[in-house]
Amino acid sequence: MSGFLGSYRHQIDEKGRLSLPAPFRRDTDERPLVLVQVHAQSLTLYPADTWSGVEERLLELLRRQPAARANVLAITANAVEVVPDRQGRILVPQRLLAAAGLTDSALLVGVIDRIEIWDPQRFEATLAERDQQFDRFTAQIFG
Repeated sequence: MSGFLGSYRHQIDEKGRLSLPAPFRRDTDERPLVLVQVHAQSLTLYPADTWSGVEERLLELLRRQPAARANVLAITANAVEVVPDRQGRILVPQRLLAAAGLTDSALLVGVIDRIEIWDPQRFEATLAERDQQFDRFTAQIFG
């Protein structure tokens, strides 16, 4: 089975390092990942092959919608390539930790082709606000 599934709470050490959960390491071990803040409340960690698709869509957006340039710059200016060390840790820059409100612990959430990194309390609050209308799609998605 492939894809990132589940959620795992891990500590952020004093240097800003965060361990990737063992199930997430099997597809990322010592390979570059792109860490970026796409959504205001969390960080997103993309494997290189998934990120290349995002880059293509960003370039297409810039070609079709030049007015989107400032938004694309806001995202890409803070994107950073990270490579897990031998212990499966990534270094999260302080500016990204602060932007996502991360301090001493983080919740790593598998989102199929990427990993989102959340402050645990923010994640719970976001889930509490989820759209109750989603139930209408359940049969369509899950059968």
